Amino acid sequence: MSPYRSLPTVVVLAAGGGARFQGDGPKLGQALGPASVLAHTLDAVVSSGLALVVVTVAALVDVARSVVASRDIILLPPVGSASREPLGVGFSIAAGVGARPHVPGWLVLPGDMPLVQPQTLRAVARGLESAPIAYAQHRGRQGFPVGLSVELYSELILLSGEEGLRRLLVRYPSNAVEVSDPGVLQDINTTADLEHLRASSTVLAWQQSVSARQANEA
Repeated sequence: MSPYRSLPTVVVLAAGGGARFQGDGPKLGQALGPASVLAHTLDAVVSSGLALVVVTVAALVDVARSVVASRDIILLPPVGSASREPLGVGFSIAAGVGARPHVPGWLVLPGDMPLVQPQTLRAVARGLESAPIAYAQHRGRQGFPVGLSVELYSELILLSGEEGLRRLLVRYPSNAVEVSDPGVLQDINTTADLEHLRASSTVLAWQQSVSARQANEA
């Protein structure tokens, strides 16, 4: 058994509409090097050894299944359907946490952050040992993932709509985990963001590290 199985479960948020992204198709399904944006994010989580659950929508289920097992995918209802709450980031977090209620805690990671490194996920998971909330920080700037301890369960499952984690970050003590990983700050909101990542030297070096890791795991 992995030594990390007693650590928090990663909740990957992969259901957002990406309203600012004007590309052809969902932004998480866009190609970034050898695979999609979401596939790279999921690969990093799998490589970390942490358990995970992916909260997504029908358009991205096949992308998620290319990396993780179907049992680790939570499919949200279509927008506009008769769901109990409006969909949004808060709804997605609540769905992911509610699907894994009996774990030591959760790490929330947006699916559009494909450069986050496996060791960063493990570092933030360990950061929950000293505070109810932990988050990745690079050069003093707060990023993702955000770790949440089990004591926050009752509040997390009540999140809805676009309500995120800001209120909890204000209310509870948190541990800023400084990491050397700039990927904790690099998300994809627009087509320009995607093109920048495709062209950056950071991505080229990252792709080489992914290829090397995959070769070692083969």
